[in-house]
Amino acid sequence: MSPRAPLPIGVHRTAGPEQTEALGARVARALAPGDVVLLSGELGTGKTTFVRGACRALGVTGPVTSPTFTIGRRYEGHVPVSHLDLYRLGDLAAEDPALLADYLAPERVAFVEWPEVAGGTLDGVAARVRLEHRGGDEREVTVA
Repeated sequence: MSPRAPLPIGVHRTAGPEQTEALGARVARALAPGDVVLLSGELGTGKTTFVRGACRALGVTGPVTSPTFTIGRRYEGHVPVSHLDLYRLGDLAAEDPALLADYLAPERVAFVEWPEVAGGTLDGVAARVRLEHRGGDEREVTVA
């Protein structure tokens, strides 16, 4: 993996999926194994699109799809990547953090959609990303 780049902290505007993926890639370049990125935003704001761009930057070459109907997906790249979607878990993630342990391993970079479901039990948070609709394909993406 290349040397870590600085995290692109701030508010960013994207004009389509390609730009959202590119921003995800910029965030990924600042990450290391064990890092967790929390993703929030309404349904359809581009959370999985953002993760797809990050996965590409981390060396994942296969399809990157939403884990909405599973707890998560694991991908192999330059570093292993986990992509979790806690939307359908309810309070279960907060009640049983071990449920997420295989995805939040120290050798993986993890992206967690709907992190509020975990009730603050997530360690290793390197960034918080919020995506918001701004009309059409435009998004406002806040990285903190």
